[in-house]
Formats: sequence, C-alpha cells, structure tokens
Amino acid sequence: METLLTNTASCIALSASGIFFMTGLLTGLWKYMCIRKNAEREAPHYVNTAHRAALMYAFSAQLIAVFAALSAFPVWLNTVAVISLLLLFAFAIIHYIQLGLTSDSKNSLKDSPDIAKDYLILNVLAVAEIGGFSVLLLGFFVRLLSA
Repeated sequence: METLLTNTASCIALSASGIFFMTGLLTGLWKYMCIRKNAEREAPHYVNTAHRAALMYAFSAQLIAVFAALSAFPVWLNTVAVISLLLLFAFAIIHYIQLGLTSDSKNSLKDSPDIAKDYLILNVLAVAEIGGFSVLLLGFFVRLLSA
C-alpha cells in the first residue's frame, strides 16, 4: 500500500481517480436535475455519457495506479504512460460535459462539423490509451516474471 503513495505515477493516478470520481458525483447530480425537469424523466444523452465516463475512468485510474506501482520499469516511463492515459480520460470527460451542456446531439460524430478532426482525435486517443496501458502491463509482467 505504501508503494501507491511513494510512487509518482501511482500518486498521479490516484489523484486523478479522486477528481474523476468527484466529477462523476457532480455529473450525477446534474443528471438527476435534468431528469426532474424533463417531462419524459430523461437526461440528455451526453449528460448520461459524462456521468458514466467519469465514474468508469475513476475506477480505471485506480487500476492504472496499481499497475504503475507494480511495474518494473523506471518511474519516469510509468509516469509518462500514466499521464498519457489520464489526460485523454480527462479530455473525454470534458468533451462529454461540453456536449451535455449543448444537448444538441445524440451522436457527436454524426453531427460533427469536422469529422476528419474528430477521427484524428479518436485515433490519438486509442494509441495513447492502449500504448500507455501496454507499457504498464508489460512492466507488471516483467516484474512478475523476474520475481
């Protein structure tokens, strides 16, 4: 447990987890207020998405913290991997909140004014998330196999 608090990458991930979880709680309140005001008792699509994503990423950040703490790789490499993951998680949550505030869309790609830009962002997101976690997972297995 102490490793989670003394490892830079893990501390960053746990801090992000707390921020994401609080964001999930606040977007949950927002969702509830939308439901109360809506005649069909529904919240806008991206309000729901922002709420669920924030909660999901909060727990994902805890998992990332554990893998970062257990990785055999240098702290600087784990920290870069963690930050790449968490920044993109944060950008996704912010994007969903922005879409929820407008309530203009149920499909941001279908309604996109610049689909090429959106696909580029999604490609970067996929590479950073999968690449970042691959570093942590590989570091975990290296440590596990060397033990």
